[in-house]
Amino acid sequence: MDTVTNELATGASRRIAEYASGLSYDNLPANAVHAFKRALLDYLTCAIAGSRMEPTRIVFDYVSSWDQSREAAVLGTKSRLSCPNAAFVNGTSTHGLDFDDGFTRGSVHPAGAVFPAILAIAEKHGSSAKDLIAAGVAAYDVTTRIAAAMHPAPAKRGYHNTPTAGVFGAAVGVSRLLHLDAKTMLDAMGIAGSFSAGLREYLFGGAEVKRIHPGKAARDGITCAELAKRGLTGPEQVLEGKHGLFSALADGKVDENRLCGALGERFEIANIYFKPYPACRHFHAALDAVRDLRKQHSIAPVDVARIDVGMYEVGARGHDHRHAHSLLDAQMSAPVSTALAMMYGDVTVNTYERACLENAEVQRLIGITTAGVDAECERIYPGRRSGVAKITLKNGREFEQRVLDPKGEVENPMTDADITHKFSSNCEAIVGKEKCTRVLELVWSVEKAASLAELYAW
Repeated sequence: MDTVTNELATGASRRIAEYASGLSYDNLPANAVHAFKRALLDYLTCAIAGSRMEPTRIVFDYVSSWDQSREAAVLGTKSRLSCPNAAFVNGTSTHGLDFDDGFTRGSVHPAGAVFPAILAIAEKHGSSAKDLIAAGVAAYDVTTRIAAAMHPAPAKRGYHNTPTAGVFGAAVGVSRLLHLDAKTMLDAMGIAGSFSAGLREYLFGGAEVKRIHPGKAARDGITCAELAKRGLTGPEQVLEGKHGLFSALADGKVDENRLCGALGERFEIANIYFKPYPACRHFHAALDAVRDLRKQHSIAPVDVARIDVGMYEVGARGHDHRHAHSLLDAQMSAPVSTALAMMYGDVTVNTYERACLENAEVQRLIGITTAGVDAECERIYPGRRSGVAKITLKNGREFEQRVLDPKGEVENPMTDADITHKFSSNCEAIVGKEKCTRVLELVWSVEKAASLAELYAW
């Protein structure tokens, strides 16, 4: 476990700004560049697939009712909006199916905050592919490091790390594309501190506001960088100061190594996870276990008497409900998602449809499934995002399996082929097979691209 200090060294915010402003494509190792490609493709998957969701429609309906500019693309549509508004819509889309990437140590979803912001600005200014890659790697580093440095304290206090940390990453990524110097980037970060917000109360009622959190961070990150560019100043110790982010959200108890350790050597974009299931990541390990047990022992749902899933406290709290009044309710519920996995053998976008949720056998399985804290899962979290499942049959037989790392983690990765399949299977119906083929060709060789136009026309 990394050392947690009660007082972060003065100058941490400045050090991060200096690092990010000076990062160039030539500084990046091959694994970081490849990780960027994987993250970009997964972002496109989630944003396009989420473009048809109701929260996305609501945000788009609002901003398009008065925004007549055509600076940046809205993914999955022919529409174009100003950079901040396009980022708002695209970030909301990205989180619309809870299918986007994440960083276990920080319990944060970087893609929806980072990519909508940097792609909008790159489109407007005609940024090169190599500049886009450097901006993305820097933005991921800042988002994940800030979140990991203070997690799990903010989550336990009711804050959602995706918008609270994501706005800093978005501000840094945009600043990098605008070629702002370290002092101005530090101002952008300082301004971002006043935009850092997002509450987890959505867990207790299925409110769809969660979907806009990455979009809000992306939009606000653009605003922060543009204001700093024009001369607005921000506090120089926005992270470590007496009234800075870490004091406000984590009582100043910060893992300094997670924030500043190996800057420029350890690129956290290479350590993110990708989701095989459109559900809350906290119980993916348990879902893997249930699916494995079902397959290994040929368990028929009708023969199941009880299912018990265990995880760590942050995951169990707020995710143990058995109701599914909304899609978010279902996606945030370990019992509901577990019941779907037991019934259908998988958890996909389609299995969350209302007809599946209201199936009588699914309802029975939800009623006999419990979710709680497992001592071993709690002991090793947040270093490992483990889970355990125990299935008890009506004849008394019991089967149990523990999963240390759910599918998609660095230790149990989705392959490039898996991520490609996720893109094609979710996006072909929306943008067409030919478009998907062209996008795949661009993304997997993006560092060589003379033009990024394929990413700006949908």
